[in-house]
Amino acid sequence: MRYIGLDVGDKTIGVAVSDPLGYTAQGVTTVRRKSLELDLENLREILRSYEIQGFVVGLPKNMNGTIGPQAEKAMAFGEILKETFGYPVIFWDERLTTMAAHRVMIEADFSRKKRKGLVDKIAATYILQGYLDKLSSTK
Repeated sequence: MRYIGLDVGDKTIGVAVSDPLGYTAQGVTTVRRKSLELDLENLREILRSYEIQGFVVGLPKNMNGTIGPQAEKAMAFGEILKETFGYPVIFWDERLTTMAAHRVMIEADFSRKKRKGLVDKIAATYILQGYLDKLSSTK
């Protein structure tokens, strides 16, 4: 059973998936947001490829740890996922994951255009990997 990691933004949703044993996260795709209905249909297509046990949704807290408008949007989207698909939703602190994703791509000498297309998928991978690392440390 796998987890799906999501980096939910206003324009895109980065998607990552864990390996079947739950040790590593791999980026899958970036969904361009058009409408809630289409967003959920795109995610449904991805879910058909994997047997999952839950979602790990990035929670973009403010740097002081408080919940701001973007975190509220992520939490609302997580509730919709739970209601629509019936899987548990875990919220994971995603502070600095986008910056880390940019840093890795800059070090790899990716062009600005290529970074723009990959950043959300890589951020979703960081979110999911953080959660998987926490799980494995408590086993």
